[in-house]
Formats: sequence, structure tokens, C-alpha cells
Amino acid sequence: MSPGLKPPAGRQGPGPMPSATVAALDLAFIKRSAGALPGDHRAIGVGAGTELAQLRPYAVGDDVRQIDPAASARTGELHVRQHVPERALTTWVILDLSPSMAFGTKGRLKSDVAEGVVRTISRLAIRRGGRIGVLTCGSDDPRLMPPTGGRQALGAVGHLLDEGVCGDGHADPRALLGAAERVRKMAVQPGLVAVVSDFREDDLERPLHALAARHRVLGVEIGDPREEELPDAGMLVFVDPESGRQVEADCGSAAVRTAFAAAERQRRSAVSDALRRAGVRHVRLRTDRDWLRELVAGLR
Repeated sequence: MSPGLKPPAGRQGPGPMPSATVAALDLAFIKRSAGALPGDHRAIGVGAGTELAQLRPYAVGDDVRQIDPAASARTGELHVRQHVPERALTTWVILDLSPSMAFGTKGRLKSDVAEGVVRTISRLAIRRGGRIGVLTCGSDDPRLMPPTGGRQALGAVGHLLDEGVCGDGHADPRALLGAAERVRKMAVQPGLVAVVSDFREDDLERPLHALAARHRVLGVEIGDPREEELPDAGMLVFVDPESGRQVEADCGSAAVRTAFAAAERQRRSAVSDALRRAGVRHVRLRTDRDWLRELVAGLR
């Protein structure tokens, strides 16, 4: 387990993830988020695909199964066909593990929903020979899983998710910005980048816009209903999990509750506007709803 990370005390897991629902998300995920099927990104070199790379004379050591009968008969000399490899899409996930992701007041925590989203995206990403890479942020020890394909990729993603989230008061306030810049430098070939976060950082537009200049970017925002309005419960002490600061508020005051709700609406609107200007497709999920169905609906 990574230093500074631990499974949240109230961890519930993402809940049911029916294969049929995940399968229904497949084409929506590719067509709406990536903008193209994996066949639109050619792999490097030549291989055993279906698209012709070159037709050349046979040389000792060539695979006899690649001999082209028509060209050989036409020229009187054995010729072999070489094909480009099957194409594949590389998907990157930037996963926010900051302390605020351990918050939740309904069916599950925000980190539980994030776990389900990452597992779903990973399952979809490795289809048709694709690869999945993950970079975590929000803790003092970000983890990198280089792009990997096949079933082993799912195991590596699961191991990373099991490490948990960052403890209260130890967040990096600009971790998401740094992660976006790091992925921009690493992901040379165009692909899909999914950012899974509650987007509690400021100044997100510039780094996400830079990512979107080369990739299709999906922003999955995860929230909890208690972040949108305060309960009518008298005096309460709140702790900011990111900084550890405490503040006392009179939740019995209608004016306080109204001002809080208005400020949160303004924050959510600012996040939506920033993602839209950055060219990021925005999907908002909540802990008190069926996040998988909302993800399907948001990508259609």
C-alpha cells in the first residue's frame, strides 16, 4: 500500500455492475467520448492486421502463410503481403484520490463511485486490443500504471484502487493540474483521457484545454447531495478534508443554508463552464443515484 493512502472507513464499493449495462455503454463510450472506434488509431510497424502495408518479393524466413498467390502468379516470383497491425485506442485515466473523495452521506462514498467508473472504463478500454493507463493524484505519492492491455490490466487497476485515498489534511491543492500536465507529456498518440474527480480545484481550464488539443477528454464529476445543501441541524462544526481547517456554522439559520446552497450552485456552474470551454465532455454523477446508469445516459 502506498504511503499516505488508506481505504476510507465507510468504504462500500461501487455496488452492482451488471455486464449487460457495461456492454450497453461500450459504443457510447467509444463513439461519444473517444470520437472514433479503436480502428482509427494505427499501431506502429507492420503485423497481422487486415490492411495492406506492402507487397514485396519473398525472402527466406518469411511466413509462407503471407504469400500472395495472385501477385506471385502475375510476376512469376513469390511475393508476400505485409499488413499493418490491428489498430488500438489507448485510454488514460486521471484518478483523484484527494481526501474529499472519501466523503459520502448516502449509499456510498465519492471514492466508491470513482472506483466503479475506473473499473468500467478499464473494462471498456481493453476491448478490441486497447490499453489502459492510470495516473492517480491528490496524495503526496501519485501512482502511475503505464498503458497495459489484456486481463492483466484489470488486475493492476484493481490493485491500485484497493490502496484507498489520501488522509485528511494532506492534499496537494494543485494535484489535478499537475496530473493533467503529466499525462499530456506522456500520452503522445491521440487517445481518450478520462478525469475522475470531484473537481474541487481551481484553474482547471488551462491544463484540460491543453489535453483536449490532442485527445478526447471526458470529465467525470462525482458529488454528494450533502455538498449541495446544509441540513437544518443547528450549530455544526465542519472540517475541510483537503486542508484540515475547521469552521463552525449555524445550520439552523435559513439564511446560512440559502447562502451555502447558492455558493455551491455557483461553484458547480463554474466547473461546468470551465470544462465546456476546455473542450471536455462533462458527466456528473452522485453518490445517492445509480451511477452506472447515469454514466450510460451521460455518454449517449
